[in-house]
Amino acid sequence: MRSCVALLVILICLPASAQQAPATSDQRSEKGSAPSTSLPDLTPDKDGKLSPQQMQQLARVVVEKHFANRRLQRNYTYIDREVQNNLDGSGNIKSTEIKTYEILEIYGEQVLRLIEKDDKPLSAKEAAKEEERIQKIIDERKNESEDDRRRREEKERKRSEEGQEFLRDAADAYNFTFVDSEMIDGRDAWVIDCEPRPGFEPRLKDAKVLSKLRGRVWIDKADLQLAKLNLEVIDTASFGWIIARFHKGTRILVEQTRVNDEVWLPRHTEFKLDLRVALFKGYNFTGEDTFRDYKKFSASSKIVGIGEVQADK
Repeated sequence: MRSCVALLVILICLPASAQQAPATSDQRSEKGSAPSTSLPDLTPDKDGKLSPQQMQQLARVVVEKHFANRRLQRNYTYIDREVQNNLDGSGNIKSTEIKTYEILEIYGEQVLRLIEKDDKPLSAKEAAKEEERIQKIIDERKNESEDDRRRREEKERKRSEEGQEFLRDAADAYNFTFVDSEMIDGRDAWVIDCEPRPGFEPRLKDAKVLSKLRGRVWIDKADLQLAKLNLEVIDTASFGWIIARFHKGTRILVEQTRVNDEVWLPRHTEFKLDLRVALFKGYNFTGEDTFRDYKKFSASSKIVGIGEVQADK
């Protein structure tokens, strides 16, 4: 659940970080078209600020940079240590769970392999069970029929197109205010506040959730990538075909870092989540993820079994 929430937040807010004034009908991309590839003039004025027009252009470029970065992320594996504090009705911690995962890419699919619980290695039985689960995924992909592969790729293509359409709505959903410039992890970034734009009408049904969110984003000036995001749910927000309701007060912090001078990967996230799924299961917890040990796959790597994922250190 936590990984799904983090992904949702990044998809919502990453490309929406720079637009201040809503786009007019002739400025919006045609459905299915790619964002502009041209780099906008981002020369600030004498006060160091960007104009609404510059921020509008920047939004389109950040969308494209986001998708290009996601393709590069598939070449990397890394470690994710998750700490989850489950809360009672009064907001006090009633239990804590710590799990550490190795994040792998198997035949184009991101897979989490559990390697530790409560900062201790898995028992022999638990490790064998986890290895069996991962091997099953590998075997299913390796033995996939041509028809199944085409159907899966078509489903992924449609999901990608819907994601791009969602992002176009996100770029129109907010009024953006230039705040300042700030150093993040030794790199210069624009700081931009985003508030829901009154009267916003999304083209995609799921994009209605955007009017229930506000936040602040830090955009790296050199790479035009998301360096940091602080998001808050300001009213009950529903999302997904299995309805997840995020309650007011839910907060998420996301930080990314540049790796190998080519890709941006997650570095740290913090959550304060209050949500209910399908009107039945409720979740109320705080949590934190820390990421480390980024390794790039060799271009010639072929996954045929556990432990045979080659990586360049």
